[in-house]
Amino acid sequence: MKARLAAFADPSLDGREGGPVEAAEAVVQELTVVAAARIQTRRCRTAPPAARPPRAAPGSAPGANLLTRMQAEVHAPETRAAAPAAGRKVERFLALDAYRGLIMLMLVSWGFGFGALRDHPVYGGIAAQFDHVPWEGAVFWDLVQPAFMFIVGVAMPFALAIRAQQGATFGANARHVAVRALKLILLSQVLISVSGGGLRFQLINVLAQIAFTYFITFWILQLRWRGQVAAAAGLLAFHSALFFAFPGPEGAFSKEGNIGQAIDAAIFGRPTGGYYVTINFITSAVTTLFGAWAGLLVMSPRTNAAKAKIIGLASVAAFLISFALAPFIPNVKRIWTATFTFYSAGWVLLILLAVFVVVEIMGYRRWTFPLLIIGMNSIFIYSVHMILREWLNRAVGVFTGGFRWIGDLAPVAQACAVLLAMWSVNYWLYKRKIFFKV
Repeated sequence: MKARLAAFADPSLDGREGGPVEAAEAVVQELTVVAAARIQTRRCRTAPPAARPPRAAPGSAPGANLLTRMQAEVHAPETRAAAPAAGRKVERFLALDAYRGLIMLMLVSWGFGFGALRDHPVYGGIAAQFDHVPWEGAVFWDLVQPAFMFIVGVAMPFALAIRAQQGATFGANARHVAVRALKLILLSQVLISVSGGGLRFQLINVLAQIAFTYFITFWILQLRWRGQVAAAAGLLAFHSALFFAFPGPEGAFSKEGNIGQAIDAAIFGRPTGGYYVTINFITSAVTTLFGAWAGLLVMSPRTNAAKAKIIGLASVAAFLISFALAPFIPNVKRIWTATFTFYSAGWVLLILLAVFVVVEIMGYRRWTFPLLIIGMNSIFIYSVHMILREWLNRAVGVFTGGFRWIGDLAPVAQACAVLLAMWSVNYWLYKRKIFFKV
């Protein structure tokens, strides 16, 4: 169980008075009461010495056990005498495992083969949802990466709480986060180079972007609540200000020659492909931070119904903010504008809400098993998808004939067969308790 909890944290791998925005702020403020306090180790005043956390002695690293202290604040706000490291274990939520597996399924599905049906008179509308929009606007496929980065944030409070219960200090956690971020960048470069057939260095790959957002989110979580909000607002404002201050040929958010492309050309000698830019991590870090706040909410002792209500209100708030920003900042995923940050967060929260209600409130759990198999080895299946998918497509095609005999939906059937082959390998690893982590 501990191994699976740790695997859940892999980034490779989801009203109060005053309105929805105030409600979300009040809830997260309550949940992050410790992250809002100065990062220092406190001795328990009423607990017997034997119940005190083993790393709480004088001279221990400041900020140790951030999430452990968060639990202490939530469960004993008056005395602050609880010792969560020696108390109850971090609860596991199947909905979050299922959510992560669902997002990974989308990520490695290759659009379920609908890309070949873009011009089909019947299936063309569906196919359009499985391909990125050229520039402004968003469809379903544009929400997959934000959902992936969001679930990385959701996992962070759980992973840090587990490490806290194992006695990790703040310094140990900081080193762990830094090393993991570097490993993700290295892995992203290996996958890009191998899949591209030559050495290439760029930082727009989803794993490289997650490395940055994961690192940034960890440090933002060390701030007080107001500091976290200010940091999120500052990142969004700074990103937007860069584009306004250095406009391209078509304006601030020009498709060609924008500041993001100029920075990439200066660093790498060329703009990266697909109009994506490296500085997307500035705003996508806020997406990961939103996920961390959602993780803190789910970890709280509130009822599942209350958690679902808050997630729904937060989704509404995100949509409202995105609509308010749209007249000034376009909704563009390829440069991850502030408007897209909130717009995608609204949809990602809705997906999380749906999964949470079905699994944790309604109790329908058995259907999640195939998703759990994917989520438990998300790094492995993502790597296979990046490097071996074309080979798998040919190998599976030997036995399926590309499903040409079924007609127009042959590409969809073939893509699903390849996906089933990758899932089967993940299942084989699961049965042997083999899990790959970064």
